[in-house]
Amino acid sequence: MQLDKIVNYHKALADPTRLRLLLLLSKGEMHGQALAEKLNLSQPTVTHHASKLREAALIKERRDKNTVYFMLNPEFIRLNSEASMQFIFAKGAEDMEEKGMENNLKETVIRNFFSKDGRLRQIPAQYKKKLIALQHIVEKLEPGVVYSEKEMNEFIKNYHEDYATIRREFIMHQFMYRENDKYELNPPEMWTHWGYVK
Repeated sequence: MQLDKIVNYHKALADPTRLRLLLLLSKGEMHGQALAEKLNLSQPTVTHHASKLREAALIKERRDKNTVYFMLNPEFIRLNSEASMQFIFAKGAEDMEEKGMENNLKETVIRNFFSKDGRLRQIPAQYKKKLIALQHIVEKLEPGVVYSEKEMNEFIKNYHEDYATIRREFIMHQFMYRENDKYELNPPEMWTHWGYVK
């Protein structure tokens, strides 16, 4: 079912008067005057709410001479309810699948580009993979600790000999903040996250 139909269904339900009207109709069909009395509302107000429910196909109506009777459309209510559930849970399943694919990519990059002793064999040429490798290294630093440039160089040398390039990449991709040759981790929310790179 199309998304706009699901939205219209929920819009029609998003009113206490309409929900009470549906509750009354669940006991059987009723005409407008009877609904107005039960709901303590004017006839035009009931007609307004009934028309909204009818537009969303939640109720049907039949005319008997000058009297209009309203009744539930239970099949349509059920279908819309199920469509909403399917949409929400299918989306959730997609997101979970995407997350699983992301984790697989991260594991693959770490396995392919890092040796068993944890050193980076080479800086990946592909942007997304490079961000994964950089993040993997930067996550070993302590948040809140201010590092000197010398300390940063020594830290990076544990992973790769080209410490100047990697140090520069940390700054370029917002992993770290530098001021007066002092380096500090940025909050992870600021990092250029590889998961957002197409």
